[in-house]
Parts: sequence; C-alpha cells; structure tokens
Amino acid sequence: MPRAINRTRIKFCGLTRAEDIAHAVNLGVDAIGFVMWPKSKRSISVEQLAELAACVPAFVTRVGLFVDQPADVIERCAPFLDLLQFHGDEPPEACQRYKMAWMKALRMRDGVDLHHEAARYQGANALLLDAYRPGVPGGTGETFDWSRIPANLAKPVILAGGLTPGNIGAAVQHVAPYAVDVSGGIEVAPGEKDVAKMQAFVEAVTAANVAPFTLPDV
Repeated sequence: MPRAINRTRIKFCGLTRAEDIAHAVNLGVDAIGFVMWPKSKRSISVEQLAELAACVPAFVTRVGLFVDQPADVIERCAPFLDLLQFHGDEPPEACQRYKMAWMKALRMRDGVDLHHEAARYQGANALLLDAYRPGVPGGTGETFDWSRIPANLAKPVILAGGLTPGNIGAAVQHVAPYAVDVSGGIEVAPGEKDVAKMQAFVEAVTAANVAPFTLPDV
C-alpha cells in the first residue's frame, strides 16, 4: 500500500529571541527547539532557557537539544522542557534516565542501519535524521539522500538537514515524515529567525500536505 502524507508537524530549532518564538507560535508551529550545547552558534544559557520557555504557550512542545552533556546540565534544564533531543553519541540508557519524553538524532553516515537504530533506541518517541559531516553533530545546512529512509521504520521520523522554504515541499512529498525540523533555513543570522522565511516554510509544508501525491513503499 502507498504511504499517504498526513499533517506534517513542524519544529523550529535554535531560537534565541522571544519575538521569534511569538512569530513561530502565530504560524502554528508544533515545537520550539532550544540549543543547550555551548559550542553551537545558537546556544543559550539555562537562565535564557527559563525566560524563553516561559514565552511558549500550552500545546507547543519545548525541546532541549543536548550533545553528550553531563547529567547535571540536563537536569537543570529539564524543568523548562517537554522533550529532550539527544544529538551526540548517547547510548539508550543515558537518554532514558531522566524519565522524560525524548528523541534521538541520527546522522546519516554511510552504512547506518535505521532499522537497527530504531530497535536500539526503542524507548525514543521519535528518530531525528540529519545530514552527516565528520566532527559536526548537526546544523550543517546540508541535505542527505532521502531515499535512504525506509517507509516501514518502527519509529516516527523527524526529517532535518538543510531544509529550506525552497526544498521542504519536495522533502515532505518524498519522505512523508512525521515531522520536519529547521533552523538555518529560516534565519538571517545564527539564532535570529526571518519572519518571511518562517512563514514561507510553514506554507510550503501545508501545501505539500494537501497535494494529491503518495509514494509507494520502499
């Protein structure tokens, strides 16, 4: 049977300003991502997280992005978050120790077996699939070959990696992901979002969802 495209959820990541959160919420975005990894150009402090998380209304998910960070850092952030996103080499037991919903990011390096990873991270609420560049945990601005994603993966797929208003329609139609995650593709500078790009991205996802198109199972 072909897999039909249902409503694709949208996560805007790397937000650092209250005004960008307000615009995202007004556009109907489902999740707001905060980068807590200090080496990122979009990172914020725990104090900033507390302030920005308070700007996010009910029914919009607050996501914290971490990369192989100490447990005490994550525990300090947890009260201001609804979902944890692990973007490093964290094993399953490290991800599930916080008794919170979580998802695991996987970089699509050569030879990665997504069925194996879905079984390994069976406690995850979703798998986020991102482009691979050696030494860089994410935010590369690069896409990967979407045909590498099997249609019958046991976990919901969140598609990331180089998404923009210009290519997101094709991405949604090709992959039919549960959700999409964008950061640099809607920015004017790292951590500063562009209102027009945010709106164009949401409109493109919406248009792709209602297009009369399905893909056969891979």
